[in-house]
Amino acid sequence: MNQKEKAKRFAQLHVKGSPLLLYNAWDAGSAQSVLNAGAKAIATSSWSVAAAQGYQDGETIPIEFAEQIVGRIATSIDAPVTVDFEGGYSEDDNELADNIVRLIDLGVIGVNFEDRVVKGSGLYSLDRQARRLSAIRKAARQKCTDFFLNARTDVFFVNSENAAQAVDEALERATAYADAGASGFFIPGLTEDALIGQLCEAVTLPVNVMVMDGVPSNERLSKLGVARISYGPIPYISAMNVLQQEAKKVLSLHDDY
Repeated sequence: MNQKEKAKRFAQLHVKGSPLLLYNAWDAGSAQSVLNAGAKAIATSSWSVAAAQGYQDGETIPIEFAEQIVGRIATSIDAPVTVDFEGGYSEDDNELADNIVRLIDLGVIGVNFEDRVVKGSGLYSLDRQARRLSAIRKAARQKCTDFFLNARTDVFFVNSENAAQAVDEALERATAYADAGASGFFIPGLTEDALIGQLCEAVTLPVNVMVMDGVPSNERLSKLGVARISYGPIPYISAMNVLQQEAKKVLSLHDDY
């Protein structure tokens, strides 16, 4: 598939009630393994990409290095690749647009873009985040018509003690983000069955849920109307745990000699 075909195919994979499963990768090798397991598309996790290179999450890995990693993923597999791009590595809308264009030039067909202030605190105002999304959409439209702009809101992390109270804000942001050109709505941190269903029913965009403690099963999420399920850092953590256990076995045998 060429990039245009990959982008179109990726958008088509977001079906309410029949969600796209994304078992997140962190480099070309992990992406190939996930693809060989039957994945229809590859998504990175910013946490995992950073951790695999010895960095903390939160745009601490240099953007040039991150681009090398995701570029290698995109050129080494024949499948759609979407990137967890955090806050886009810039407060300036023109620079943000340039960053997105470079990703598209590397073969990327979509991004997660969050409303958390990565280098600050709290969330961007609704209006400010909508302008940032508009800048991305405008830049992407010239390069990749079906570029998938997955608008992430962190309202459920900010209001973790009262998710029900955060639903109204999430709905307001979903509407504004859709108007600004978002392709999907990502709600990490929300685990409550009824609230997930409420959002899926009310939001016009495909809804993306992240697997974490307390999140309903994939089967249940499908019935609630979720269109995309992401595993975030879970694959990386699982892989590193297996590596550590295998290393312990080898090293303990060596100690017995």
